[in-house]
Amino acid sequence: MIVTIVGGGKVGYYLMQTLIDHKHTPVLIEEKQAVCKRIADAMDIQVICGDATRLETLENANVAKSGAFISVTGLDEVNLIACQLAKNKFGVRKTVAKSNNPKNVMIMKNLGIDNVINSTDSIAGLIEREVDTSKIKQILTLNQGEVVLSEIVLPDNYTLDGKLLKDIKSNILFNIISITRGEHLMIPRGDSMLKSGDKLLVISENNAVKALKSILKIKEN
Repeated sequence: MIVTIVGGGKVGYYLMQTLIDHKHTPVLIEEKQAVCKRIADAMDIQVICGDATRLETLENANVAKSGAFISVTGLDEVNLIACQLAKNKFGVRKTVAKSNNPKNVMIMKNLGIDNVINSTDSIAGLIEREVDTSKIKQILTLNQGEVVLSEIVLPDNYTLDGKLLKDIKSNILFNIISITRGEHLMIPRGDSMLKSGDKLLVISENNAVKALKSILKIKEN
């Protein structure tokens, strides 16, 4: 997956390295020429030197081809505007913004940013939970992040359409706690069937979220 990152500071550098380790393709947008040069020398990635709040810069970075857009500069207004442009002008489905001021988190969410994060550790976690598992939406975390409640919408022409839950083999611990089908919500049992378009609520350990995509045969478009 191509992931555009705005901001080449410590957080951005760490995220780019994490993405590369997970076989994704990061593209950096950074305004400072010295930082652009340093990262271009250190990493074999595309680096665009420019202002991410300008359409021309985002066009040069070919943002429309990105599966996710993550803005982690030190300025909340830059992160907000860059993510809004990526989503509204270039159709990027997943936007993540760093909020340097905790008071801005809800404001940025209300203005359309998919995920607003106030800590570096949480942003790094999104590489697993949101980028690698782009079909799985985290609803909340429990027990200090050890357990995750996730929402999964099964795609059209789903590979396991008609499969019974008891027949799904897994070496990780997870539970499907509800299935919503149309207007009907059901509490599933072993003989409950998965169908295309179902919305699942799944509880699992945090480190098992990525594996759910493979177990449930959730494929990228």
